[in-house]
Amino acid sequence: MAGLASDGSNPDVSLLYDINGLAKSAPTWFDRVMEFVGEYGILLALVLVVLWCWWGVRRRGTIEDSVSGLAGVVWAPLAAGIAVLVNIPIRGFVERPRPFRDHQGLEVLVDGKTDYSFVSDHATLAMAIGVGLFIAHRRIGLVAIGLALAEGFCRVYMGVHYPTDVVGGFALGTAVALLFAPVALALLTPLVSAVARSERLGRLVRSRRHPAVRQERHQTLDLAEPRLEAGASGESDLAA
Repeated sequence: MAGLASDGSNPDVSLLYDINGLAKSAPTWFDRVMEFVGEYGILLALVLVVLWCWWGVRRRGTIEDSVSGLAGVVWAPLAAGIAVLVNIPIRGFVERPRPFRDHQGLEVLVDGKTDYSFVSDHATLAMAIGVGLFIAHRRIGLVAIGLALAEGFCRVYMGVHYPTDVVGGFALGTAVALLFAPVALALLTPLVSAVARSERLGRLVRSRRHPAVRQERHQTLDLAEPRLEAGASGESDLAA
């Protein structure tokens, strides 16, 4: 399985050279930026997108909508972790060397990559988060999926993955996020619902400005006012 892309006429290799060739003609500072973005930057951006999605689902629809949405937000990073674990035996089975080990003339922007190439952990993790967030919030999920696609491009640009490594990572991340979602959400939703009912932790699930929360407060106040009036009437009767 190690020779998946050893032939220079393979479109996978040709596309690798085309994309990585951009690094050769780019300024050094731009390559350094791409190195940081592809290795750390996009993953950090996805963390911020997860927080953005959490903030958004706390303010949406009914309390039930917030609970189901937050369950999806929690599932996104869990799906990414599971997908990376699933990739461990896949890498060991395929045993595909990094492209710069089999092909000369590549501009490798990151040193020290000694593990196998197929499939890309970065692409797997990024797409699993993107698809997981799409389940929770479509608009924000599309932003995350866009970042995942950019991550895949960066990995090929950096010369550390073949294009098919990235495509395989996208497929693996998507499969894990979607196939395990029904079971995961069935387990996470009751847990998030219990948190929502908590006095101390409820704000993690629902915003104080949530319309349903304000309605609950008004109903509580409306129920309390007759009691106060009844108490005041009782005191007046005693005084009389």
